Amino acid sequence: MISKRLAASFLIAVAALAGVTHWRASAREAAAEAAYPPSGSFVTVDGKRLHYEMKGQGPDLVMLHGASGSLRDLTFALRDQLADRFRVTVVDRPGLGHSDALDETSLLAQARFIKAAVAQLGVTDPIVLGQSYGGAVALAWALDGGPRALVLVGSPSMPWPGKLDPWYRLTDNPVGRALAIPLASALVPDSYVRSAIAAVFAPDPVPKGYEDFLGTALTLRRETLAANVAQVNALRAELVTMEQHYPSLTLPVELIHGTADTIVPLDIHSAPLSHLLPDATITVIPGAGHMPHHSHPSLVIAATLRAALR
Repeated sequence: MISKRLAASFLIAVAALAGVTHWRASAREAAAEAAYPPSGSFVTVDGKRLHYEMKGQGPDLVMLHGASGSLRDLTFALRDQLADRFRVTVVDRPGLGHSDALDETSLLAQARFIKAAVAQLGVTDPIVLGQSYGGAVALAWALDGGPRALVLVGSPSMPWPGKLDPWYRLTDNPVGRALAIPLASALVPDSYVRSAIAAVFAPDPVPKGYEDFLGTALTLRRETLAANVAQVNALRAELVTMEQHYPSLTLPVELIHGTADTIVPLDIHSAPLSHLLPDATITVIPGAGHMPHHSHPSLVIAATLRAALR
């Protein structure tokens, strides 16, 4: 009898926790979407919407953000510094920001979706700038055909030794995702988010106003967390396959990477990639971390201008 009562009490407690978690996560999601509504427009491909902003005139430049982010990372400062020389299209990658998630989360599926979406806007032969994970999508796009040049900023491109951090390992299975994602969405405090952003920028400082502009609350929505972990957990295996085909890429590629990047280390990714690509130029930034498009924007702009001329 006692064991049955304990079991019943446990189930009631679990149900109560699940209910509170759902309520709090839903409330935070509603607040995030109210505070950071879509800033651009939408284009639809096969029933899925892509959120984008387009600004400027000139050769087409498509910009792809990294993991756990949105187009707001690129519109914070860099986009406007390029819009006087390019027609810049910045997108929310599928499942992040305000873009719909795809049924397939692979790099190639994302690249084809974005390619088809921007083609509806008249963008058919762009330079593609990818930051961090966005650079891996740009590489998949190039392997599939389309871009005239790539600019890869602190981007993963090669299989890496070791494992992903504990969050991604925890969410690399259905049970882990079912437990961890709702709890993270409901309970992660702002202080943790600030420390995580600082770690991504380190050793460079976080630009003033960046945290408020970025809208990290959007990233903590349950569907966004789920899309992000699915993409990141699949990344290494995809790069194993892609690595074999890099020597076939004859388009111009500009690589920009900081020596102090501990998120995507230079010696594992851009340095070896530069030797595999037939037409690559690498800019190594001494002491820079994972976000050189914020800490050293002039070097990223210069690389983009070179890509347009090559």
